[in-house]
Amino acid sequence: MTSGPPSTPFSWHGATLVAESEGSGDPAFLLIHGIGMGRSVFTDLTRLLLPHGRVIAIDLPGYGEAPEPPRVLTIERTADLVGAFARQRGCRDLTVVGHSMGAQVASELAARHPEVVGRIVLAGPTVDPRARRASTQLARLARDIAVESPVVWARGAREYLRAGPNLRLKLRATLVHRLEQTLPRVAVPTLVLRGEDDVVAPRDWCEEVALLAARGSYIEIPGHGHETMIRDAAPAAAAIARFAASR
Repeated sequence: MTSGPPSTPFSWHGATLVAESEGSGDPAFLLIHGIGMGRSVFTDLTRLLLPHGRVIAIDLPGYGEAPEPPRVLTIERTADLVGAFARQRGCRDLTVVGHSMGAQVASELAARHPEVVGRIVLAGPTVDPRARRASTQLARLARDIAVESPVVWARGAREYLRAGPNLRLKLRATLVHRLEQTLPRVAVPTLVLRGEDDVVAPRDWCEEVALLAARGSYIEIPGHGHETMIRDAAPAAAAIARFAASR
């Protein structure tokens, strides 16, 4: 998405994210990427969501085009930064779509800053409490990526290189965060979206995520893995659009 519309930096308490907005109208979709990624991986998803409303995709601090912060942010502080950005933009009733680590940020955003969030989509949410070790998470990710398409390899490799030398500390921030403790504080409708073949976010964990959310629901996309919104984003986009339109 770096060749698309102009990007805009937003800084708060020493950390900077970079945002890119396309389209107009409601609902507004806010896309939050996973660890090692950036907003560029949402190119296809953005294109498919644009007929349904405005799309805002962001690079979190230290990812994509966003500069490294002085210290790696916790998931909670990352959500506070995104919340400050949303308030500055005058956003309300956002449909927040978080992928992988982004699902953790989306959940914290909904719990801590409900005034800007209308509903959330948690796609391939991490971290499964039964596998809260860096070695386990990396092994699962390697297994998932091994069978992915060249598109995922190309986009993912570029973004991981841009994530820089602090990737280990960023992974630690995801591992210490407890999504299962955040979800009961999320009052907005919550859709848990999982690729049928996702080995990073197992089915039993994703079903548990949907149950922990006060207004949770769960769907699976056949024939997709953890990167379901990057490769062949059409099924995920259709599910997200239906969810955003439901009342």
